[in-house]
Order: sequence, then C-alpha cells, then structure tokens
Amino acid sequence: MEQKVLNQSIMSALERFNEIDEKISHFNSILGLLSWDQKVISPKKGRALFANANGTLRTEAFKLTVSEEMGEVLNMLSTPEAEEYLDEAAKAKVRERLKFYNRSKSIPAEMIKDFSVLTSRANDAWEEARENNDFEKYLPYLEKIVEFKRKAVEIYGYEKHPYDALLDEFEPGLTVEKLDPLFVKLRESSADLLKRIQEASYKPSVEIFEQPYSVEKQKEFNRYILPLIGFDMEAGRMDETVHPFAQPVNTGDVRITTRYLENNVRSAIFGTIHEAGHGIYEQNINPQYQDTVLQEGASFGIHESQSRFLENMVGRSEEFWKYFYPKLQEHFPEQLGNVELDDFYRATNAVQPSFIRVEADELTYNLHIMVRYEIEKALIAGEIEAKDLPGIWNAKMNDYLGITPSTDSEGVLQDIHWSFGGLGYFPSYSLGNLYAAQILNKIKKDLPDFYESIEQGNFSVIQDWLRKNIHQYGMLYKPNELIVKATGEELNADYLVQYLEEKYSKVYKL
Repeated sequence: MEQKVLNQSIMSALERFNEIDEKISHFNSILGLLSWDQKVISPKKGRALFANANGTLRTEAFKLTVSEEMGEVLNMLSTPEAEEYLDEAAKAKVRERLKFYNRSKSIPAEMIKDFSVLTSRANDAWEEARENNDFEKYLPYLEKIVEFKRKAVEIYGYEKHPYDALLDEFEPGLTVEKLDPLFVKLRESSADLLKRIQEASYKPSVEIFEQPYSVEKQKEFNRYILPLIGFDMEAGRMDETVHPFAQPVNTGDVRITTRYLENNVRSAIFGTIHEAGHGIYEQNINPQYQDTVLQEGASFGIHESQSRFLENMVGRSEEFWKYFYPKLQEHFPEQLGNVELDDFYRATNAVQPSFIRVEADELTYNLHIMVRYEIEKALIAGEIEAKDLPGIWNAKMNDYLGITPSTDSEGVLQDIHWSFGGLGYFPSYSLGNLYAAQILNKIKKDLPDFYESIEQGNFSVIQDWLRKNIHQYGMLYKPNELIVKATGEELNADYLVQYLEEKYSKVYKL
C-alpha cells in the first residue's frame, strides 16, 4: 500500500511539474515575441513605457520557476525512487528546472523585476549612445547592470572564479579553468597565423566590395538563398534591425534579422546566413519538446556552432560560391559581372584586422572575443570598473589586432550584449567556432562528399545530419554530452586551429 501511495505521489508530482513547466514556457515564448518587437518594430517613444509591463510579465515567469510548489515537485522528482518513473526527457526537464531553481531561489522577485526594467531601458540608452558616440550616456546603466551581476554571482556561488557563475548560465559546466587553455591555444595560433598572413607576398584584392550594392538587390538575394540553405520560411521570417539576432517564439515561429549596408554587401549576406544557422536549429528541435524547458538549444556555444558552421564552413567555402555565385552576379552584374569566382572567393575570405566584431573575418573574429572575455572576467572580479572600459578596450584591441578605435561607437559601444545583461555570453562565439570545427571534422568523415553536396546545392543531406546529431535534441543533453555524442570526443581546440591553418594557407598561398 505504501508503495502504491508513493507511486501516485510521484505521478501526481510529475503531472503538476509538467503543467508548471508548460506555463513558464508559454510566458517565455511571449517574452521572446516582446523582445523581438522591441528591437524590430516598436515605436521608440513607447519602449520605455512598455518596459514596466515587460518587467511584470518576466517577474511572473520567474516567480513560477522558484515557487514553493515548484520546489516541492522538484524535490519529489529528484529522488532515487522517482527516477524509474521518468523517461529521458522528463529527467532532463527536471535537471534543467532544478538547476535554475537552486541558482535563483535566493534572488528576490523584485530584484528580477528591477533588472528587467533596467535592461529594457539600457537597450534604448545603448542604441542612442552608439548612434551619438556617447559612452557617458550609457555608463550609468552599464554600472547598474555590472552591480547586479556581481550580486547575482555571489548568490549563485562559485568555486574558483566569480566569472564561472556567469559562464555556467550560457555554457553549463564550463569554468575559467577549463576555458583559458582552449582560448590560449586559439589566441596564440590565431596571432601567429595573422602575422604570417600580413607578411605574405600575395594579398587578395577586396576592391570589388568597395563600391555600392543596391540594398533592394541584397534583400532579393537573401530571400533567394534562405530556403535553399534550409531555413523554413513557413516557420520563420526575416526582418531588419540595428544588430542582427535570431529570436525563437516556438519551433514554428523563428524570427531572424539582418542589417543592410549599401557599401558592405558581405555584411547582410553572411549575417543572414549566420542567423539562419540559429533559426534552422530552433526549427528542427524535436516537436515533442515544444512548450517545455527542452525547446531551446543545448547551450549558447552549441547554438553558435550552428550559425558559425553555416556562415563560415559552408557559406564562405569555395563550393558554396560555385553554386551561388552566378546568381549573385545576376543581381549585381555591374559590380561582379567580370569578376572571376576564384577572385571573389579569396576576397570573401580576406583577412584584415577591423574594429567591428560582426564584420570581422573568420580568423581575427576570435581575437575580438578574447578582448571581451578578458574584460568581462576582470569586470566581474572587481579588478576594473565600467567607467574604465573605453581605455581598456582600445588598449586590448591594439595588443591583439594592432588597431585602435577612434570612437567608442566602433569600440566599446558596438555590441548590444551588456545592455541586456549578457555578461558571460561572448565566449560562446569562439566556443561556437571550436564546436563547429569539431563537427566539421566528423561530418566530413560521415559524409565524404560533403563539399560536393554543397557545390551541387544539395543542403538537405547536410541539414539531415545536423538534425539527426545536433538539432533534434534541444536541451536534452548537456553541451559536453552532446558534443561527445555527436563527434565521439570532448571539445578541444585542435580542429579549429587546423581548419584555420589549412584554409588561410590556401587563400593566401602561404
């Protein structure tokens, strides 16, 4: 009789847990839609007023995740007796909700609301500061965000470095101790390769990109390639914004954005392919995980691996342009009609240290991340303060890339991330490159005709592999578990170092 009562209690707890999990997921879907609206189409005058409503909804979602009832059902479902009643997905859902519950139950709900309102307003302040090159306008918001994050870190707890608590938000299980060796190897190899490229006698000509390209024609080309590379336009849409991003509402509504620059055709093309990588991932998560905590990607690093893989290892490959270049020439006959494919491919992959991260080439991109990573570590540890960031930023840019921004808009103000509280996010980009190179190594073994498929415009075979090995699982597995499951080994930097060496040796005839 006691066992029967226990069984009923477990099943009742599981049923109630699923109801709460679904409700939180619904709130988060709406919040995602609101975030997209604020960044894309909302009237400027209404944003600050709506920040309070956004904060209220976010607070309600937070209260559910740390409620007494959530604690009770999680306590019941995380016992050894309950495990035999939970399938793999249920165990993963409990794991994810329990982790958030334990991290956040000590944070007052009012603090979460205040932070939500702060970041909504900080986003507007950042946009204005960036537009007017006015760091002082943004500084008060940034100081409050840093103050909140430092308090949150102490609440979350950490073993060795306070930044570990923030890394874990975006890349579960990752620590400074694990990340530093990966990044040191990548930074040193990238700096060495950059030096050899700068000393090389051959230099691709990039003059073809130093001319105007009709924005309307760019839009046409992007709309043409999106469905071909795997983005389902019936389950998503593309819009314009200041800072490109992807925003899932649900698996059937994934919104991506891009930015068009008349004098930089590469920006929209590769920005669109990049965000499509994020979008395709979200569209292909197992539908059974819809309306649950598992309906997202495994981590920000894994998510970035999909966008960086599609943007760089597919989109910047010679085979990709063997297929798409004739169509691009049709759109821009005056600019590209007499330009050979090989010249276009090499120009597309030209290496040139630049100020803006999102416009950086594939090699120097990682050095941009190192600048941000080291600043964030020091900021959270209290070794530097927000007011010092412009000077520190410029000094690190000079150390790593040999260039110094002339304005804060092309320096410390260029990224949106800190305005929404995303400290700990930036390492995900280089982690994405590391994951992507490791995935590329495995996918070429499993699909020996990988690049031939790209050359023929057959992207379905590639997306099928990614769906089977990465996309479908959502958050079912932790990132390290997923990369081992997909590639057979834990993350290491060797594959990206080798990939970059081989690629740029060819491009620059080293």
